[in-house]
Amino acid sequence: MSTIELINPSDGTAQLLREAILKALPEAEVNVTTGTPGHFEIKVVSDAFEGQSRVKKQQLIYGSIGHLMKGENAPVHAIDRLHTLLPSEQD
Repeated sequence: MSTIELINPSDGTAQLLREAILKALPEAEVNVTTGTPGHFEIKVVSDAFEGQSRVKKQQLIYGSIGHLMKGENAPVHAIDRLHTLLPSEQD
């Protein structure tokens, strides 16, 4: 069962980020925090990260959201912090 935590429900771009990640990892827990315009922090907790390197985990996430970062008027300018964790690694 997927979990979505709405930090700022009115932020459509944060919702688009969540949806894109959940499309790639339907069972993940995804938290997106909005920073300055176009900047976001993302935390993804998923069993799908088991046995994967940090780089592979990040590639999976960036691959799922890349379409939101492309183009001159892309809604996402930067991911300031990306946490990719196994459930056993959560705080």
